[in-house]
Amino acid sequence: MLRQPMLTVIMPVYNMEKYLGRALDALAKQKDRNFKLLIVNDGSKDRTREIAESYRNRFLYFDIINKKNGGLSDARNVGMAHVTTPYFTFHDGDDWVDSGYTAYFVRAFDEHPDVDIVSCGFWIDSEKRHESHPVGSKQSGGLIDKREAYLKMTNVFGSPVKGYTWNKGYKISIIKKYHLRFVEDLAFMEDQIFNVKYVSLTNGFYYSSTPYYHYWQRADSMVHDLNPKKIPDNFIANYRVWRQIIKSLIAERETQKESKKIAKKASLSDFDHQDL
Repeated sequence: MLRQPMLTVIMPVYNMEKYLGRALDALAKQKDRNFKLLIVNDGSKDRTREIAESYRNRFLYFDIINKKNGGLSDARNVGMAHVTTPYFTFHDGDDWVDSGYTAYFVRAFDEHPDVDIVSCGFWIDSEKRHESHPVGSKQSGGLIDKREAYLKMTNVFGSPVKGYTWNKGYKISIIKKYHLRFVEDLAFMEDQIFNVKYVSLTNGFYYSSTPYYHYWQRADSMVHDLNPKKIPDNFIANYRVWRQIIKSLIAERETQKESKKIAKKASLSDFDHQDL
């Protein structure tokens, strides 16, 4: 008898016929197959929908949402609105994963029930260089506070965490509680903005540098396209990210101060009672 899945993998896709088969083949070979795959077809004009449908019988829980093109953030928001499992993650249609990917998120949340977000390491696979290498020079991981989480998410160099969504596991209860959504007015860094907001509202971050996700750096990727139009979005996105981080750290410091005051007051009260 199958148990109810704990994890949903949300895969927004737009014109991914060239890469989608590779992504779905890898997901179909997961060691823990008891997850739900939710594909959000964002108005693809190629064979993306047909290819996705051909994989339906290879997954225990499979669903496709076909919608008009609205962009990546909109597709992610639609996906989150349809999550029925406690945990979820994201997966880009041109990337692929190792066999322990889905099991990692379920295991990490199970072993650390007090955390609200978990993160795994990732590989960078380059189309130009024909190579694959893990991010981070050494094995690391564990529970970290908000300050360290922000540093690891905004580190532009060797962090195995970064601000991506596809190596993060989230709780749907947090999304519903705070009505979290991806911003749709920017085409750049919307994932980092989302993650910083999520962390600012929660407690507990666990990560492991062990890589499970293969990030495919395409030569024609929008992320690596040097487009002058992205410069204003980049500036606005960085402003929003750091404004949220600063507000969060200030609030965290004030909370800690208040906690110390309460603890000191309680300690003095106990001391006074001992003299009675």
